[in-house]
Amino acid sequence: MIDSRLRSLYQKALVDPILSSPIVSKFTPTTVTFLGLLFGILTAPLLALGLNSIAILSLLISGFLDTLDGSLARAQKSSSPTGAAFDITADRVVEFSVLFGLLLVDTQTRTIPCFFMLGSALLCTTTFLVVGIFSNNYSEKSFHYSPGLIERSEAFIFWAAMMVFPPAFFFLALTFSFLVCLTAGIRLFQFSKRWQESL
Repeated sequence: MIDSRLRSLYQKALVDPILSSPIVSKFTPTTVTFLGLLFGILTAPLLALGLNSIAILSLLISGFLDTLDGSLARAQKSSSPTGAAFDITADRVVEFSVLFGLLLVDTQTRTIPCFFMLGSALLCTTTFLVVGIFSNNYSEKSFHYSPGLIERSEAFIFWAAMMVFPPAFFFLALTFSFLVCLTAGIRLFQFSKRWQESL
């Protein structure tokens, strides 16, 4: 929801100003995606070591690079199906790494909540991709982007809150899982409704 409503403001304030930077222009979108992937994966060992503040910073850098790579591809006119596929795959690896890191903090009490989060993320990603496949794309992205209650920004906020407030982990994890499943259900309902109206 945040991604859909505030993306243009975020884009103008933080992303567009650095796209023309001599340093950024030397990077390829694929390199930026790869760097975002590395920072995302790094959150797991950082969380396991109890370095929560650095883990949050690493996650934020990963998220920023994830928005930068697509913008850079469009600015360089180098968008491609290969780049989009790598970006989507990298996003899922980062999400798994964060959930794995949150689990490593305490495997005795966090296993079930983390499985709920992983399962809800799998369900939501499936609906996102399926709806994208069967929907016409009118955006600047490489595929149809289906917004929802929980998008990447909301997920990052929830995960950061879990890192900052460990005692609230169980509640936050279950709330996150419920909202992600709700997002998947709403997405399928809206897609089905649009499909029926188009017949």
